[in-house]
Amino acid sequence: MDSSVHLDNVVMEFGDFTAIQKTDLKIESGEFFSFLGPSGCGKTTILNMISGFLDPTHGDVKIGGQGMRGVPANKRPTSMIFQNLALFPLMTVAENIEFGLEVRGVSKGERKKASDRLLELVALEGSGTKKVSELSGGQKQRIAIARALAVEPQVLLLDEPLSALDLKLRQHMRIELKEIQRKTGITFIYITHDQGEALTMSDRVAVMSAGKIQQVADPITLYRDPKTAFVASFVGENNGIKGCVTQLNNGIADLDCGVLGHLQGRVQSGVNVGDNATLFIRPEHFRLAAENNMLTIPSAIEEVNFEGSYLTLNANTQAQTSLSIQLGSHQYTDSLVKGAPVSLSYRAEDAVVIGGADHV
Repeated sequence: MDSSVHLDNVVMEFGDFTAIQKTDLKIESGEFFSFLGPSGCGKTTILNMISGFLDPTHGDVKIGGQGMRGVPANKRPTSMIFQNLALFPLMTVAENIEFGLEVRGVSKGERKKASDRLLELVALEGSGTKKVSELSGGQKQRIAIARALAVEPQVLLLDEPLSALDLKLRQHMRIELKEIQRKTGITFIYITHDQGEALTMSDRVAVMSAGKIQQVADPITLYRDPKTAFVASFVGENNGIKGCVTQLNNGIADLDCGVLGHLQGRVQSGVNVGDNATLFIRPEHFRLAAENNMLTIPSAIEEVNFEGSYLTLNANTQAQTSLSIQLGSHQYTDSLVKGAPVSLSYRAEDAVVIGGADHV
């Protein structure tokens, strides 16, 4: 069954405000796809257009190749899990799961079979008679998933469903969600502002800012090869150093970074000699001792933070730019103290040069 979702040149306007700029995007059948971005970027608006709570001002949403304009939410082949889960507190677990089926006139026996099957899927066998109040946060999350799956949607929409859980439970539920999606083969569309959630679970991620999709890619590509300054600065930690492109050679750009001298990085398309650009270097790509073919930035340590398996250093450069460095905790020495000089080294191929960078 085709459970793809196509945002076919959709635009969403509220009066004079354009919440979603013109967007053409295809989400494949059976894909775990996430929209990632800060609050107010338009993620929920897109989810509401897919679910049928909103019709786009222009364009159309197509599910399984069928246009959805004018089709109400309760007639679309979708289910949604809200941030607050919206479980019915006076119903048992099984009654919550079976609710959508009961509304559709499914017999009691078939509803019972469905709830038993779904409780097994979410690893809560035998919990059907419990009240919602007897469940933990993670169990409630799994019941909400089971209820959404009971009506056999083609597409499951998830609106930041893990945001109310504590860190360890969120991390556990990421694994659970991905496993449930793998078992069911249903298209999952997930919205979040949490990078860890998006990168851990998704087949592909769309990074959004101000109603516009900045980049769509698999998680590793997003992290290693950001195409815009916003993606480089929003996805993971990054250090940005501004400069002017003086030379391009075999995919490597040379930047004049003022008092920091000439630094280099992999160049993205659309960058030309003479352009202002920003060199982005991930904290984990710095070394404290130069090796062959490495570039060096003289700095002084401002702060050392021990975080268990790794160290985070903040260092100040001659250009008064603060840089973040991440090292394995085994690299700690007594010499790493505030004010100590350090030569931060990196390889050009581990850095990215992006032109017109405003978000640093």
